[in-house]
Amino acid sequence: MKREYIQIRCSTYEKKLLKKRAARAGISLSEYLRSTAFERNIVERITPEQLESYQMLIQYKNNFARIANMFKKGNPKLAKDVAELAEEIRMHLRNFRK
Repeated sequence: MKREYIQIRCSTYEKKLLKKRAARAGISLSEYLRSTAFERNIVERITPEQLESYQMLIQYKNNFARIANMFKKGNPKLAKDVAELAEEIRMHLRNFRK
């Protein structure tokens, strides 16, 4: 049970920024401040636009991998370049999950 109060001073801009970050994480301002004070990892919720972009990147990665497989025999250099692009997209997707 949380019964103790701590007051802090900040500017109006800082307060709005803190509230906005807490809202993006889907938690209260108090919980956000406690989490940052105790150096916990705070994960923001994914917006529908971000989710759509993530799904589109997955499709692009899969399509580039398929294209690379098609060109393996006919044009190995192009196949290698396309495979590298697919791998780069995959790495970005991995970073996005963290």
